[in-house]
Amino acid sequence: MTNSEPTKDRPVPPGAPSKPKIGDSIKPPPGDTANTEQSKAPKSDQAPRNRRRRRKGKGGSQQGGSQQGGTQQGGSQQGGERSQNKNKAGSKGGGRNRRRRKGPKPVEVNVADLPAVELDEEQLAKRRGAHRDGKALGRYQMMVHVAGDATHIAVLEGRSLVEHYVARPSDDVYQIHGNIYVGRVENVLPGMEAAFVDIATPKNAVLYRSDITWDPEEHEGLAKGEQPRIEDVLADKQMVLCQVTKNPIAHKGARLTQEVSIPGRFVVFVPNSNTVGISKRLPDQERKRLRKIIDKARPEGHGLIVRTAAEGITAEEIQRDIRQLAIQWNEIAQLAQGQNSPRLIYREPNMAVRMIREEFNADFRSVMIDDADLHAEIRSYAESVAPALAERITYYDAEKDPLPMFERYHVAEQVAKALDRKVWLPSGGSLIIESTEALTVIDVN
Repeated sequence: MTNSEPTKDRPVPPGAPSKPKIGDSIKPPPGDTANTEQSKAPKSDQAPRNRRRRRKGKGGSQQGGSQQGGTQQGGSQQGGERSQNKNKAGSKGGGRNRRRRKGPKPVEVNVADLPAVELDEEQLAKRRGAHRDGKALGRYQMMVHVAGDATHIAVLEGRSLVEHYVARPSDDVYQIHGNIYVGRVENVLPGMEAAFVDIATPKNAVLYRSDITWDPEEHEGLAKGEQPRIEDVLADKQMVLCQVTKNPIAHKGARLTQEVSIPGRFVVFVPNSNTVGISKRLPDQERKRLRKIIDKARPEGHGLIVRTAAEGITAEEIQRDIRQLAIQWNEIAQLAQGQNSPRLIYREPNMAVRMIREEFNADFRSVMIDDADLHAEIRSYAESVAPALAERITYYDAEKDPLPMFERYHVAEQVAKALDRKVWLPSGGSLIIESTEALTVIDVN
């Protein structure tokens, strides 16, 4: 080891060891042979270590600089080993991400091997809902309030308002979706592949070629899947039976179709068609059961589409629904015969009846109506389509209760907050909602 020269300020006594400087190399003591042998061993045999780089000093001998250079070389070798290990790990797909992707394989279940669902009286009673102290249990509650100019329908989940509908008398003119008319063709436009039809509304409706029904025997020579031209099927002043599929908007008239369908509670009746369909939302085993019921109950020459509400419903209830729809169609067909002027043949029921038909099930614990005439109408309809749930429809007598129904159950307050221009959020923010002719703008604050 090379001793440094003594400083000029303090004299160094003879024989005293000198202090090392930054950059000097230190030799091991004579008796320490383990470190010397380990340093002489090849670097491939040594285990990789995380070494901290020494900061190179200004002074120092050439020996120290060469030793630091060796350390840097060893670091480069270790870096090469790390890069090789990283490449190997990367070739296998990455350790962490690969471990995340591991998991149990999905089990494949054959639906045909599952046991069939047997609908006995006990299961049917469960589907009708539970009762406590003579009152039905359910998650939702429906309230129908009849005012002077509108009918309000509110759906509550607990005490919270989740849905609100409004029906006004003007809807009889502009909300005509589902109505069936006898119309007169005013003019046929081959370039648009459409015809304008007078259905006794302020604006003529439009009937496109894709919505026209035609007899293949009357139009021979067409390729498979090809439709005849609209001028070959319709003519001016021709009377047609059609149904509204889209309400009129502003200056645009309604859209029509000749493929008439009458919705029921469990099925949709499609006259003069061979269509047979079942909702895809139902499980496969339930679809098989309903298919057997439909094949036996389907009227000849007419089609049926099973709705999602038919899940778990007995064959007797489905057959009763089909019979009612068939009777209703016969009445419509008789009214349409011999008509020489545009006329409304069938009108969709009011919104309250549609809500009972579409939404009312065992999840509703009650339906409260504050109008006596509407209560009698809905109660009669429920007894014909769902006798087990008819008892849940009750009348709210506003004369006996000092508060209106919507105020008693805090519905009016929630509706006012929802329709306000500024809506406060639970987090402290707010929404500014403004409607224009082109769009509705929502500003989030």
